Amino acid sequence: MTVGEPMKGGKSAAEVFDDVGARYEEAFGQVPGQLAALDWLTDRLAPGARVLDVGSGTGRPTAELLVRAGCAVTGIDVSAHMVGLARSRVPQARFEQADVRTYTPAEGAFDAVCSFFPLLVMGQPEVAAALQRMASWVAPGGYLVLATVPGDISDLDIVWMGHEVTVSSLSPAEHLRLLGAAGLEVLEHHTAPFRPEGAEPEEHFFCRARRPA
Repeated sequence: MTVGEPMKGGKSAAEVFDDVGARYEEAFGQVPGQLAALDWLTDRLAPGARVLDVGSGTGRPTAELLVRAGCAVTGIDVSAHMVGLARSRVPQARFEQADVRTYTPAEGAFDAVCSFFPLLVMGQPEVAAALQRMASWVAPGGYLVLATVPGDISDLDIVWMGHEVTVSSLSPAEHLRLLGAAGLEVLEHHTAPFRPEGAEPEEHFFCRARRPA
């Protein structure tokens, strides 16, 4: 699925997130596992570290916390509206409308890559390919931190924040296998429940990995 390709519900991923806008931050801006992962990451990054935020949304909390820690942050998101919100909320970072499936930085371009829930609205093969792509962007000694809703899920139609969307994911074990195959060392992983504001509870999978120096 590209930025403009419609999902089964009739809207593209970009259009869905254009509509959701700031409501996403209200529902998912304070996920405890995500905040803990960011604290863990910023403790390990030097001032000026280059960090990519994949699926940057409104810029909060990820880009905002990374900028406060002195990082040079680039955020990418398929939604033009989200990019506009992020630029206004976190002007110290750089944001662009881009898709993780076609974004082309140099290999090893970043000291860290953050991926908090951006891979769900695509097919399973695309999820696997995106994980491998993101891993390749991590410099030696750098980190990848990610979160998703895990499971062996392929093209499942759901209603999410008032929109019909088609989602896919991979099991925790498959995430770990793919990251290892991409040359990363998994340092920690766990699952935790979370209830978004005004939505059904869901399970989150968190993973922290490092590319050996």
